[in-house]
Formats: sequence, C-alpha cells, structure tokens
Amino acid sequence: MPSPYEPALLRRHYELAAADKAAGEKFYQLLAEYHDQDALVLGYKAAAQAIRARDASMFNKLTYVQDAARTFAQAVALAPENAEIRFLRFSVESNLPAFLGLSAHVDEDKAFLLNSALAHPRSGLDAESFRTVRSFLVARGHVSTADAARLGEVPE
Repeated sequence: MPSPYEPALLRRHYELAAADKAAGEKFYQLLAEYHDQDALVLGYKAAAQAIRARDASMFNKLTYVQDAARTFAQAVALAPENAEIRFLRFSVESNLPAFLGLSAHVDEDKAFLLNSALAHPRSGLDAESFRTVRSFLVARGHVSTADAARLGEVPE
C-alpha cells in the first residue's frame, strides 16, 4: 500500500482542497498528525493549514495562517532549493491580504519559480509540477508578457 504522503497523492489532495471545503478539511486531517521532517510533505502540511484558514471562522483564520507560515519556514529551511515547496508557499502568500504581513517571500519565490521553470527540465520539477507552476505564473498574471512567452517556449 503506498504511503499517503507520496507527492502525487499530496498534489491531488491539494488540487481538490483548493476548490472544495470538505476536501480541504480531509487534506488538513491527513497532514495534521504528520511530525516527520520530509521537507516536501511539510510544504503540503503548510498548504493544508493555509487552506484550513480559508475555511475557518474569522476567530481562527489568523492562527491557521500563522501555523502555515511557521511550517513553510521549516520546509524551506530543510530544502531551500525545492521549487515545489517554493510554489506552495508562493501560491499561499500571493493570495494573502497584505495587511497580515505574512507575504514576505512573494517576490523571492516568484523569481525562484520563474528561474526554475525556465531551467526545466533541469529545474528539479517533474513534468506535472512544471506545468502547474507555469500555468499558475502565467494564468494569474504573476509574470510579464515577455516572461510568459519565454515560459511558453520551454518544453515539458
């Protein structure tokens, strides 16, 4: 039986959780008891905490966002060159309201992700992650038109 923490499974949970409250809670519960030190799993745990913040009461939102920030810091410290972790942090921080002061890594992570995607397939991203990062950067308007065109020329 495969581990519930396999990257492909975590990616599916994340995609579903991003779009559905019940899936978000399931994703959070899957990772809530994870206490090992696999950097990528910790990145997904932080994403699950952030998604839980989205669905929490106003009273609890900030607590979950702060938990996510701490878990992201731990994950990035363990694997600072992991583009998938940087993508997860960027996707969360770029959607947080600026007044929270918890979006300190947006510019750094965006530059890191753009460089990683442009270096694909030598980026450390597998093809699926590359497509996700490229799509997110371009579709959400996080890169210039010129950089979007450059990304479009990178083979999968």
